[in-house]
Amino acid sequence: MELLCRKSALRSYGRLMTGKTVGLVVGRYDEIDCVISILCRKTKNCAALRWLVPLCEGGGPAPSRRCRGAFLAPIACRLRADFGGDNRARISRTLRRISAIRNRQGDIVGLTCRVGRAVPGSANLLQDLVKAGGSLLLIGPPGVGKTTVIREIARMLADDYDKRVMTVDTFNEIAGDGDIPHPGIGKARRLQVPIQEMQHKVLTEAVENHMPQAIVIDEIGTKLEAMAASTIAQRGIQLVASAHGVTIENLTMNPSVDMLVGGIQVMTCCT
Repeated sequence: MELLCRKSALRSYGRLMTGKTVGLVVGRYDEIDCVISILCRKTKNCAALRWLVPLCEGGGPAPSRRCRGAFLAPIACRLRADFGGDNRARISRTLRRISAIRNRQGDIVGLTCRVGRAVPGSANLLQDLVKAGGSLLLIGPPGVGKTTVIREIARMLADDYDKRVMTVDTFNEIAGDGDIPHPGIGKARRLQVPIQEMQHKVLTEAVENHMPQAIVIDEIGTKLEAMAASTIAQRGIQLVASAHGVTIENLTMNPSVDMLVGGIQVMTCCT
């Protein structure tokens, strides 16, 4: 019964990720296998990509070092041109990503497959806050779904509340890779960031050039980005952002982003 409910939910909320219908999948192994199938078509049916499933999940019989190198070699050869300076290769118009692990010589010795999802309704609990027009900061450790939620908030602001929304997409994780954004952000527009060090400049550019009513940004991590975000929030623009941490105390103790929650000031008390 539980499996049937999960299939029904997936069938209700499923979306087209690759321009054609993707088969219904349940469970991480099946999802990763579906992504590998897409990558195989992209890389001329390289059957060695099937070994990504046990390598990514850490399950199944662990291949020996010699076998792992033999299977990774053709994958690395075919994907080498797609890996950028951040060691990531992506599939255009999807939320899928392959990241490379390199040794000291720069050779690829491992791969990590990220299966991103657009989940409609994932931000329903925040709908009243989004509608009120206030800025939002989502805090959480990596992998808990912050990007999934802010992607849905971007869609909600653009489609449901008819606002001019700009997403500043540093790693192409909000709207996917390629010039055409993923449908998960709805009518929101996207600014891509050439390199991570330019994220704070692109934030300022979004405000000055595109007249947004709301800006969505993922993973604020430096002092310059925090300063730009704080400035945007004071200009009457709704800001939706995320940062790594578990509690607000974590942010206050992080000198790079503490200004997002007011910062810490040293006081001298005289009695």
